[in-house]
Amino acid sequence: MSVENVSAGNKLWFVLRVSYGRIIKAKAFVEAKGLKCYVPLRYKEVRKQGKKRIIHTALLPSLIFVHASAEQVETLLHDNKIVANESRALLSYYFDHTIHLQDNPNRNPQLTIQDEVMNNFICLTSIKNPHIIPVTSNNIQFKLGDNVVVMEGEFKGVHGRVARIAGQQRVIVELFDECLVATAYVPKEAMIRI
Repeated sequence: MSVENVSAGNKLWFVLRVSYGRIIKAKAFVEAKGLKCYVPLRYKEVRKQGKKRIIHTALLPSLIFVHASAEQVETLLHDNKIVANESRALLSYYFDHTIHLQDNPNRNPQLTIQDEVMNNFICLTSIKNPHIIPVTSNNIQFKLGDNVVVMEGEFKGVHGRVARIAGQQRVIVELFDECLVATAYVPKEAMIRI
């Protein structure tokens, strides 16, 4: 998938929850319907029989990002093939728990991501670096005025906030509330404030 996603009118990036252990099946299902989706991967170094290898696993194993219209996502979620012969739905909405619907204060809207934010997230998570990690806002302390863009190295072009995690200076990309991803170590010379 290209990082330069063109805004397509009424299409948004919807965050969908995937039932446990079925991320590959969900990705194949969405793509078979002709919709664009993204599953961020995490690259881990492992040693097997004395050889170092890099393997990939889902960075957020219960989430898939689908670029579609609200109507396409609704059709996708109610497709009979998802629920037929299965005890649980493959996909469901992930709701934004930070706000409420205006017409119903007891309900939350579906979580959607702006194209610019999603492009930045794709840019970061597409890099095959085993030190990119998911974090929670409890793990980091943002300082006012520390918004940066990385100007050099493999993270060039990533926008985010500086944070110290595990004793290292990293850049944090926030996709939505409580969903953050950290780069590997980034030296201060490689970034500028924005």
